[in-house]
Amino acid sequence: MEKSIKSSSINYGLYLGLFLSTITVLFYAVNLEMLTKWWLGIILFLVILIFGIVSTVKSKSLLGGFISFKQAFSSYFITIAIGFILSTAVSVLLFNVIDPEAAEILKENVIEASRQMMENFGAPQSEIDKAIAEMADQNQFAIGNQLKSVAFQLIFYAVIGLIVALSMKKKDPNVA
Repeated sequence: MEKSIKSSSINYGLYLGLFLSTITVLFYAVNLEMLTKWWLGIILFLVILIFGIVSTVKSKSLLGGFISFKQAFSSYFITIAIGFILSTAVSVLLFNVIDPEAAEILKENVIEASRQMMENFGAPQSEIDKAIAEMADQNQFAIGNQLKSVAFQLIFYAVIGLIVALSMKKKDPNVA
């Protein structure tokens, strides 16, 4: 992959990481409960997807309108991976070092939101109690859990990246 494509992808990844980190820190400072809202997850999913696609389109543009599947996927994935790694580092620092109490508050909010959702769906009380007990025993902000989360998210976004790369690839007809 050409240096300019890598450089562009890294820059978009840094912008994505900065955006995700800013959202986390902003909601931490303003209203911690906002980090548990379902609509925030949807918005962030769309933003992450847009960053990956824009990075791929920019790489295609840098290559004169032609891009291989590998180049398109690499551009997308580098952007997403750097963004997630940077954002996760900020979250680990914020919720494990700077303010571990905030992690407990978030955990309680997530447990309560999960309880309400399960009750709204008519889940049996025994299942609700079991799920709540499992959540209470976990620390979602522990470094190991954060790394697992990043790994699963990267796999999910890689699958989307394969689709994006497939739709963006365009072979140069002048190259044999």
